[in-house]
Amino acid sequence: MRTASKKRVLVTGGAGFIGSHLCERLLANGQEVLCVDNFFTGSRDNISHLLGNPHFEVLRHDITFPLYVEVDEIYNLACPASPVHYQFDPVQTTKVCVHGAINMLGLAKRIKAKILQASTSEVYGDPEEHPQTESYWGRVNPIGPRSCYDEGKRCAETLFFDYYRQHNLRIKVARIFNTYGPKMQPDDGRVVSNFIVQALQGEPITLFGNGEQTRAFCYVDDLVEGLIRLMASPDSVTGPINLGNPNEFTIRQLAESVLTVTGSSSTIVLRPLPQDDPRQRCPDITQAQKVLEWVPKIQLARGLVPTVEYFRKTRGL
Repeated sequence: MRTASKKRVLVTGGAGFIGSHLCERLLANGQEVLCVDNFFTGSRDNISHLLGNPHFEVLRHDITFPLYVEVDEIYNLACPASPVHYQFDPVQTTKVCVHGAINMLGLAKRIKAKILQASTSEVYGDPEEHPQTESYWGRVNPIGPRSCYDEGKRCAETLFFDYYRQHNLRIKVARIFNTYGPKMQPDDGRVVSNFIVQALQGEPITLFGNGEQTRAFCYVDDLVEGLIRLMASPDSVTGPINLGNPNEFTIRQLAESVLTVTGSSSTIVLRPLPQDDPRQRCPDITQAQKVLEWVPKIQLARGLVPTVEYFRKTRGL
């Protein structure tokens, strides 16, 4: 029987990159964790070390179908989050964002659970405002190759706030900016993992465009801390709240940092910029600082070290 202080927490996408780190942290905090994943992009390797924990349970399930469980809190992280994965089956990506949100919101309504949506900085599209604040509505192409993810996440936010207004559901919406760290997949197409894999294999590092587009990179431990603080915040705090590292780097600077950490002699080559790739992406985290008392602590040069080590040891690169 659960004690009054021990919560049962559902993490959809719990075998994914961020989800698996979140499961670890929740268990370390003394919670019971139900990890739900269909393993399309999630990996059993990410959670295999947790299987012996009596407070950890795994359920293979696709959240585009209803789920009937009893939990106290729900973190809805299920969705392919890198272009190479969410563009593989764009219709399914939209279904995960929209049908998945409807199913998880319906579950939360039935069992009166608090629910957090892992939204994304992609809701801002190719922004005209810099850095991006939560009040900015975005500049998104609704019919482009990235739209299945960008618009899917925007629709999920709509659903969360409609359930909040219509059903008085306790919701939290986090807009997650670029996150990196151990357990990233080497073939996910994200810029940090791409550069690390290319550098460790001695291949040319490919920069799209002129490499001057900017991103802000948040280490996964910092991001998980932000998610947990948001979930624990008062019910009046719904978000959306930006979670990301506000220190901005050009993609070329990231490539140079990866070369330094890996000691690689790889060269840098330029490729055409993909359609709708944003030129700037940097969070304004004033709200997170004020409401959650959250500020990222691990900067890029430090966070790249364990990330590179993960790819060297675990991925054999």
